[in-house]
Amino acid sequence: MTVVKTSVRNFLAHKGRMALSAVAVLLSVAFVSGTLVFTDTMNTTFDKLFASTSSDVTVSPKGAAAADEAPSQTGKPESLPASVVGRVEKSPGVKSAEGAVSSMSVTVVDTENKNVGATSGAPTIAGNWTDNDLRSMEITSGHAPRGPTEVMVDADTADKHDLKLGDELRTIVVTGDLKAKIVGIATFKVTNPGATILYFDTETAQRGLLGETGLFTQINVVADDGVSDARLKADLAGSLGGTYKLQTQKEMADAGRDSVGSFLDVMKYAMLGFAGIAFLVGIFLIVNTFSMLVAQRTREIGLMRAIGSSRKQVNRSVLLEAVLLGVVGSIAGVAAGVGLAVGLMELMSSMGMELSTQDLTVKWTTPAIGLVLGVVVTVLAAYIPARRAGKISPMAALRDAGTPADGRAGRIRGTIGLILTAGGVAALLVSTRAEEAAEGSLFLGAGVVLTLIGFVVIGPLLAGFFVRILSTVVLRGFGPVGRLAERNALRNPRRTGATGAALMIGLALVACLSVVGSSMVASATDELDKTVGADFIIQSDTGQPIVPQAQEALEKAPGIAHVTEYKMVEAKLTTPDGKTVSEDLAAADSTYAQDLRRETVAGELSAAYGKDSMSVGDTFAEEHGVKVGDELTVAFKGGESAKLKVAAITSDDVSVDKGAKYTSIATAERYLPAEKVPKNVIMFAAAEDGKEKEAYAALKDSLAAYPQYKVQDQTDFKQDLKDQIGQLLNIVYGLLGLAIIVAVLGVVNTLALSVVERTREIGLLRAIGLSRRQLRRMIRLESVVIALFGALLGLGLGMGWGTAAQKLLALEGLGVLEIPWPTIIGVFVASAFVGLFAALVPAFRAGRMNVLNAIATD
Repeated sequence: MTVVKTSVRNFLAHKGRMALSAVAVLLSVAFVSGTLVFTDTMNTTFDKLFASTSSDVTVSPKGAAAADEAPSQTGKPESLPASVVGRVEKSPGVKSAEGAVSSMSVTVVDTENKNVGATSGAPTIAGNWTDNDLRSMEITSGHAPRGPTEVMVDADTADKHDLKLGDELRTIVVTGDLKAKIVGIATFKVTNPGATILYFDTETAQRGLLGETGLFTQINVVADDGVSDARLKADLAGSLGGTYKLQTQKEMADAGRDSVGSFLDVMKYAMLGFAGIAFLVGIFLIVNTFSMLVAQRTREIGLMRAIGSSRKQVNRSVLLEAVLLGVVGSIAGVAAGVGLAVGLMELMSSMGMELSTQDLTVKWTTPAIGLVLGVVVTVLAAYIPARRAGKISPMAALRDAGTPADGRAGRIRGTIGLILTAGGVAALLVSTRAEEAAEGSLFLGAGVVLTLIGFVVIGPLLAGFFVRILSTVVLRGFGPVGRLAERNALRNPRRTGATGAALMIGLALVACLSVVGSSMVASATDELDKTVGADFIIQSDTGQPIVPQAQEALEKAPGIAHVTEYKMVEAKLTTPDGKTVSEDLAAADSTYAQDLRRETVAGELSAAYGKDSMSVGDTFAEEHGVKVGDELTVAFKGGESAKLKVAAITSDDVSVDKGAKYTSIATAERYLPAEKVPKNVIMFAAAEDGKEKEAYAALKDSLAAYPQYKVQDQTDFKQDLKDQIGQLLNIVYGLLGLAIIVAVLGVVNTLALSVVERTREIGLLRAIGLSRRQLRRMIRLESVVIALFGALLGLGLGMGWGTAAQKLLALEGLGVLEIPWPTIIGVFVASAFVGLFAALVPAFRAGRMNVLNAIATD
């Protein structure tokens, strides 16, 4: 009980010093809790949506795309005959059945040709209004569509784009454009995460989305009273045989959940990974805090030992303080995590993914995980300082405060650090010489972990060396104040090393990702310069196939030498070794050989576009023993089987179209029914000589009515690639900012505690003439040099990781190494400002000290 009382009193006595460590725990736990609450809320939102939109049993075609698959490249979803509705209605256990039409291969624009579809990654869905829709929606304005010129939209889309009754919308589909006026607005009864929904009357939906009447994409079946969904499904299976796919409401909801589950899992584990990094950085802060508190209480602990406290009691006392710190920080962190989740929901809503706080889900496991993580991590971080406290002898009460450095322990630590670092460097070097990416990635991961741990362990040794170098460059110009700042930073290398290491981790990841990102852009640009011969590339950002009317407009543009079609055809290939594999064939015009320059290992690529001919990549050829002249049996999905002659084998030492197998569009059309021939996923164009600018403008004008597609020249394409990678990196940098914030708190805490530790010394310096301004400058300079030390280690380590990663990724086509020096230098300079910012409060407090009281401090 005495130990508990002592721990509580010490904790309350030093609550100011504990505050920043508590904030580090709070931030880390908040990120974990916020991530769990956010993803649980999204799961709840989608579960409610899928449950409310599914009928008791859904009947759909066998080949219908799963919820997580892309829309059909034919532009039309799979369908079944309307006559099946009658067969379903006659099945036992059926109360009612109705046919439904639904397609995601649509684009909706207003009268100004502005896309009013979803922009957050959610789908734009067009279909017919059915009784089943009343489960999830209600008409709140106007009425349901009654003819080919009428359409109804969901209320969220209407609000977002300021649409109202009477406004005209144009729906672009493969069969042509559907122009209709808004006659109704329907509101979701549950949260709509961001999809745009359009409703037509049944006949218009069939003709426009499926190309003809008398077809449906699914049948919604309602069970009779007392008939379970499972029983109804079994009865329908008996009535319909195995011709169609049958799913209960639960199975439909599970399929929908799975379709978004992979996206949510990636988001969840990525955010938890960054929370883990923040926890790791927080450990350094907590270790530093307790180490300094133990050092400052050396005499106090010695007195406790002198009056009878055992080592275990002292040890437990410090650990109990850590438990209190963990509990306080974790409880606050869980509460902050809920607030963070709400903030993330608001952010997603502003980006187009609507999430309602009414669905906010806080499971009991979330606070439990947050509390356990916070307390366990805090106690583990405090264990080494606690052991050190337990080793303080009663004689320490007779000495000055502070524990002498253990030279032997420092040498052992340095040796272990050097061995770990050397092992890590060796692993990184091995990864750069790997012949297979899978094998090399293991060595890369081991190298990253070992070098990180090695740098952390060897930090005190490196501090002495690098701080002197940095001081020569940065501090010597400030005269005696700069020398004092240097000596303060060197006074306790272990503390400086730990503080710098906290900043090092976040900046190492920033530098690594910057190198990889820049190398990706440079490699892709280099590859494009070498291989892409087309002047222009036409495609949709959302993967929508190019509709015939847009293709026709492209082909009529003036100043164009040729336009190349490019389709992806699903097929099964039977190779000479007897194996059957599912592959996509790239069916293209023969001009594609000019638009994309591919090196051939054997044969002529132009011959692959001949009648009943194709090409394969050299990796595929080697795996299956394929040679030029061999015939492969190709079973086209939805069509016939054919014998195609291998006319060329292309090199897979590329990043564009790696592994692609080419054939002509004429060959694909020969073995596929017209309705099964895919639309173009991308098109290429070449300008007539000297007419590049005119052709570029003409192509853009020709697609003005189709905003879902964009025309890019090679400069546009490279910039788009750079922007996409830049956006991804910015998100990562933002998440890493949490770790850097915790590291900054570590610098603040270290300086604040060192100011307390040096109270008497500061008083003496002030007494012999050091002004307040000089004192504050000294502390700021000390902070700057510590921050620059951490930045130097982090950026150097990160560039090493990034270089090794690029060498390994060269096996996958990332052949150009580019170090983003402006980013690296900018981060290094910014670290100096981080140091200045971190020192503001400690320097201000030091400057306000009363000189006489400071000198009198024991």
